[in-house]
Amino acid sequence: MARKRIEFMETSFRDGFQSVFGARVATKDFLPPLEAALEAGITYFEAGGGARFQSLFFYCNESAFDMMDSFRKTVGPDANLQTLARGINVVALSQQPRDMIDLHAKMFKKHGITTIRNFDALNDLRNLRFSGECITNHGLHHQIVIAMMDLPPGCKGAHDTKYYLKTLRNILDSDVPFDSICFKDASGTANPRKVHETIKGARKMVPEGTILHLHTHDTAGTAVSQYMSAIEGGIDRIDLAMSPVSGGTGQPDILTMWHALKGTDYTLDIDPDKIIKAEEIFAESFEDYYFPPESRMVSPLIPFSPMPGGALTANTMMMRDTGTLHLYPDVIKEMSEVVRLGGFGASVTPVSQFYFQQAYLNVTLGKWEKINPSYGNMVLGYFGRTPVEPDPEIVKLASEQLDKPVFNDDPLDLLEPGTPKAAAELKKHNLPETEENLFIASSCEEKGIDFLLGKAKTSIRKKSDETAKEVPASGKSTAPNLSGSVESLKGPRDYTITVDGRAYQVQVNAGVNAVAPVVSGNTAENAPATQQTSGIDIPAPTPGNIVRLEVEVGETITADQTLLVMEAMKMESDVKSPQSGVIQTINVQAGDTVQSGDALLSLKV
Repeated sequence: MARKRIEFMETSFRDGFQSVFGARVATKDFLPPLEAALEAGITYFEAGGGARFQSLFFYCNESAFDMMDSFRKTVGPDANLQTLARGINVVALSQQPRDMIDLHAKMFKKHGITTIRNFDALNDLRNLRFSGECITNHGLHHQIVIAMMDLPPGCKGAHDTKYYLKTLRNILDSDVPFDSICFKDASGTANPRKVHETIKGARKMVPEGTILHLHTHDTAGTAVSQYMSAIEGGIDRIDLAMSPVSGGTGQPDILTMWHALKGTDYTLDIDPDKIIKAEEIFAESFEDYYFPPESRMVSPLIPFSPMPGGALTANTMMMRDTGTLHLYPDVIKEMSEVVRLGGFGASVTPVSQFYFQQAYLNVTLGKWEKINPSYGNMVLGYFGRTPVEPDPEIVKLASEQLDKPVFNDDPLDLLEPGTPKAAAELKKHNLPETEENLFIASSCEEKGIDFLLGKAKTSIRKKSDETAKEVPASGKSTAPNLSGSVESLKGPRDYTITVDGRAYQVQVNAGVNAVAPVVSGNTAENAPATQQTSGIDIPAPTPGNIVRLEVEVGETITADQTLLVMEAMKMESDVKSPQSGVIQTINVQAGDTVQSGDALLSLKV
């Protein structure tokens, strides 16, 4: 009897990059392994979308549209190129209005994409209806998604087989157009038995010939077991990646899955020698990239606090940038309660980020002392209906702190058309009003405008960059610059050390005995000013990145006036003046990374 061929999508060049490198990968670096994958016989690739859209503009100083064009040119006209969209958010972290949702599908079709996987973290069908219609209307294959995960122990009411099959029934009974169905487990926490029962039940419900697809991560170490269970339940397609971006926070390796299917009635139908060759080229191409150790790890605690593989390294990269990586274990632990009380939205972007940000605040400011605006809006209903009702006390806190009532209607109805605002921003900066630029301005906001103006900075972590910082071109070692304040030298710092020719990433905590308070999503507590002979220094109240300055040297300001805006963990906060005076010096600029206590500016009083 002939073995059944299990199809797979190759995810290295989108999810692999996001799960290992926080999506920060330059196009020129991945084209050689992409060519090798094509030569190995792979013709179905994940090619963009999700965090790999914004990351190109934010961190790589590239256009995501140019990247997609290069991808299509490399693989030729016949390959199936798929991207990831987040329902009404499409590829933005914020919700997009109807005109931008339509423009998303139009632009992705124009730039070589053939399939869009479309999900909503809350599994609210209202958030998939219009985006699905747009994807279909522009001639793209629409893969509709049911988001999965396991709940922390003691939780019930959603994310079991009954819930998933009910969600599937709602899709089948609706008029939402779709071409295939994907069950997406971004955190890799759905237990294999539940996966088997869900796929088995789905296969009986869907019309004959319907393609069923499963996506998962190996963060909890059960991805291959999930896939085997799904295959036995009737799945058609799975997602796999190539080393060095497979396993751990990524998808299982193609070769690992090929090995697991030996002696069964199923096959991937690959040439393993060709895949080995492609993986060797892949590894060579990324020798200079920094691999976060957590991206290679399997964590048995992830099912208790479901953090998606695709978001995990993006968060830890930001924590490295802001010197707060030492807080990571506490934040992951705190996520369990945040998920438990938040209504059980699937832990996938953007909801996974809401969970992480709220857990971060709970760790740094105290439990529920501050509601993150995005988490608060979710429990209040502004992103759609959560699978179960959120905890009433959390809803009350969110309503009070955000000064908003509970919302039960369609989130799309709250959004004004995006084209006029985006066009105004482009005109303000004398930028051409192309459709691409309109979408960039809307989905990437200020950072998108910075890219279009040529102000974007490249922030890709490579070993050679770290070495260059430590050893100048002269080859002579230099002492650290001690001209700044002692406070600026405190806190965790990342270093690269080399032992026997092998580079290791280490973190040194210099003189810090207590965790610095971290700001919330809206405003920061005024940090104590440091008295100087001619005035006072305004220190950074928290590690973070400078988003923008709100004052100039020589400007007279008043007490509580916003001086600048900082960002930490994708949360913006205002730094305000403790008193009135005149701005004497400004020590930072937009894009700078600062640590707690760094002097931001000085004030003459």
